[in-house]
Amino acid sequence: MGHSIQNNTNSWNEAKILQMDPNEAIEVIMDRFGDEIKRLVYTYVQNTADTDDITQEIFVTVYRKLSTFKGKSALRSWIYSIAINKCKDYLRSWQFRNKRLKEKISLSLNSDKRIENTLELEWMKKQDANELLHCLMDLPVKYREVVILYYFKEMTTKEISIILMVKEGTVRTRLDRGRDKLKQILRERGDSSEG
Repeated sequence: MGHSIQNNTNSWNEAKILQMDPNEAIEVIMDRFGDEIKRLVYTYVQNTADTDDITQEIFVTVYRKLSTFKGKSALRSWIYSIAINKCKDYLRSWQFRNKRLKEKISLSLNSDKRIENTLELEWMKKQDANELLHCLMDLPVKYREVVILYYFKEMTTKEISIILMVKEGTVRTRLDRGRDKLKQILRERGDSSEG
């Protein structure tokens, strides 16, 4: 049914996980994937409270559907598929769009104080890393997700194509375009900060 997954720090067997009591299995799965799924969710929603809620929903879904996992892909890929679909569903929801609008209005009203107090200090501490992260977050989702999965989650284009349910060639194209757009954003920000 399953096959072994190799991890940098240890290896574990999917078949053992799938044979466990569902309550034990979800604990092991959450220990193994919880942090990385939470980071992935944050790259989509960019809000800590929503990240926590969606991450919880993801693992509830994994728990409910664990018995339907057939082992046609790696367990990690299956969980990532669920996570990405939950994120996309949330981003399409009325609740999200309404919340974003309220946040933008609130940000524009309070931007002067916050810029002086926190952003300036944060910028000075982590200028390069923050700049790259902000530029990455400015990418359209279809490019951002492949860049993050490829570079930060170290997935192959084949794994990404399975998770996103698109052709591998599409993943490579999005990766190329994502890199190009990221370079363009970095250049534009560099030019605007100089002049």
